[in-house]
Amino acid sequence: MAHPASEETIDLVKEIFSSYLKEHNQRQTPERFMVLEEIYRADGHFDADDIFFNMKEGGTRVSRATVYNTLDLLVECGLVQRQQFGENQYYYERAYAYQQHDHIICKKCGKVLEFCDPRIQEIKTMMEKIHKFDISGHSLHFFGTCQDKEACEKRQKEQSGTKKSKVKS
Repeated sequence: MAHPASEETIDLVKEIFSSYLKEHNQRQTPERFMVLEEIYRADGHFDADDIFFNMKEGGTRVSRATVYNTLDLLVECGLVQRQQFGENQYYYERAYAYQQHDHIICKKCGKVLEFCDPRIQEIKTMMEKIHKFDISGHSLHFFGTCQDKEACEKRQKEQSGTKKSKVKS
């Protein structure tokens, strides 16, 4: 799992985001930068609601629409990656200064494991040569189910309880 970004990285991504907003005639609001910081201080993958509720619990007043709109801007400027792990399940993760990695996803509880295997880079290089193609990135997801059934069921129950309590707020 990734660790929270350093202050140096956070300052740098703020500068990149600021430049992007200026170039695209977008407003530089404090809320947008708070969403960016929330993402870069977090671990791993998250959905838009995770960001919204974490910020709300932390005392930051930000609308759900601002979170969604800011995530779109961050994806457009390359600071955040959007991953689709299920039919309507979008997760986000930091994209700046993090090496390429791939994912193993449980279809039942939604657990996401990250892994990095150098052989995938070798396959990429070989495919570029064979097909005379410049590959700029890739996305690899393995789907399955946890072998530890008890832990998986526990996570499923926690997730359904969390989603219900979030709706009440």
